[in-house]
Amino acid sequence: MKSITLLSLLPLVTAFNCTTPLFQSLLPPTATALLATPIPANATFTVPTSNIAYPTSPALQRSVCAVQINVTSSPTSAYSFGLFLPDDWNERFLAVGNGGFAGGVNWLDMAAGVGYGFATMSTDTGHNSNNSDGRWALNKEALTDWGYRAMHGSIVLAKEVVQGYYGSQSKYSYYSGCSTGGRQGLKEVEMFPEDFDGVLAGAPAWWTSHLQTWTVKVALYNLPTTSAHHIPPTLFPIVGAEVLRQCDAQDGLIDTIVSDPRGCEFIPEELLCKSAVANQTEAGCLTEPQIETLYKIFNDYVETNQTFVFPRLEPGSEAQWEVLLGAEQPNGLGIDYVRYFLLNQPDWNFYDFDYGIVQEADRVQPGNASAIDFDISPFHARGGKLLHYHGFADGLIPTGSSEYFYRQVMRALLPQGLELDSWYRFFLVPGMQHCQGTPSNVNAPWYFAGGNQAGDLGLRPGSVSGVPGFRDADHDALLALMRWTEEGQAPEYIIATKWHNDTLQDKVLRQRPLCPHPQRAQYTGYGDPNDAASWKCSAKGGLSAQLVG
Repeated sequence: MKSITLLSLLPLVTAFNCTTPLFQSLLPPTATALLATPIPANATFTVPTSNIAYPTSPALQRSVCAVQINVTSSPTSAYSFGLFLPDDWNERFLAVGNGGFAGGVNWLDMAAGVGYGFATMSTDTGHNSNNSDGRWALNKEALTDWGYRAMHGSIVLAKEVVQGYYGSQSKYSYYSGCSTGGRQGLKEVEMFPEDFDGVLAGAPAWWTSHLQTWTVKVALYNLPTTSAHHIPPTLFPIVGAEVLRQCDAQDGLIDTIVSDPRGCEFIPEELLCKSAVANQTEAGCLTEPQIETLYKIFNDYVETNQTFVFPRLEPGSEAQWEVLLGAEQPNGLGIDYVRYFLLNQPDWNFYDFDYGIVQEADRVQPGNASAIDFDISPFHARGGKLLHYHGFADGLIPTGSSEYFYRQVMRALLPQGLELDSWYRFFLVPGMQHCQGTPSNVNAPWYFAGGNQAGDLGLRPGSVSGVPGFRDADHDALLALMRWTEEGQAPEYIIATKWHNDTLQDKVLRQRPLCPHPQRAQYTGYGDPNDAASWKCSAKGGLSAQLVG
């Protein structure tokens, strides 16, 4: 069977007439073409200064027509979307996602899609803000746009524009996003299964009513900063180093990577100060009240009567703790959700948080944002493919939330006689943080062309597409999804890559296979452990499922 590679996505169509009047002629009365301008190959697209969420101006590997369209969604709301339409189109459509509460067109991720030849699209979700500012959500129509309406509406109209511009429909439609972008992808699968043939969803913020309220709860474990139980950010690396010391070897190989935090029986008491110390950071220890806080962080949020609310932060996620645990108040993703999305009370005191807030969020479901319709059989019925992944070192969205989603889908579909493996696969990424990156003392392979990843690689934003040097479906998650969708070959593994400093001016440091859940990558015991061929995907208990090679 022929493998899909970037090089096999040959130019098929030459585009033309990149003008605002042309695009206006393709639109309904509720939509306005704001921009249409040709951009030559290797030039930089200048992002409008009003886009505070995604201000980076990307380089473009191909010549494109850059378009922005505004759509009225209600008497009090509107959203816009951007399009990059390459002159050498591969006859495929790709939508990319957003992050947090951010309101802005994600031109940088769109640029990564251009490198494949996709007609790429991103929506601003119906407002203009950075990723942790939720004040705009007092407008409930704008909140509905953010929850689902802007993405779906942009996709439907963008596909019509693509057809009008090129004179033919896209043969296949794909989606790639991480975090809120992952949520948007899952929401599309649930509500609008006809929108995409293949969906790549990373670290999805899918359970909005529980994730955003947990963001307040987990911060309160470590507040106030003046309390005896507070763990200051200077001690986070101390905790991380102890986790690595206790948990690195549990997978049979000491390599600075905690391959499976659930397989490590971490003992926090090893961090206890042996006596009164003048400087805890220098001593590398925690007090007994701080150990109690650590237990709360490393355990699920469970209410009375064993009511599960949200999973724990995993051991190994400490390098990102400062975002949620390092300030004098909870992150805006939690506070603003309660104040503006839920209660409409800008002066709400976060110390008044209790389980009733979670219950109210479940009742209201602001913006209908939570992706909680686990019966996704309509997506399966139309032949859709879902490739889902999450980093094990994620310090912003607990890894267990993705596993919980996967199991809820199993509960909904297995009784219907629908197994998942042929159309829905879930991959865990040891050592990867939120969507991309790895701690400097870990250096885990993390790059596989997932959502948001290309913008973090290389020296020139937008200049990277796919996996440089490994442009094939074994190393590139988007190409793997395309091969699965178009040729029927499911990914038995995806090889992740780590360069020495991720500028692409250096050599590969490590490569390692990511395995479909519940399999795990295991070192074979021979060969270079930094070579993916020295690993196999095995079920727990050691039964070999797939040897990488």
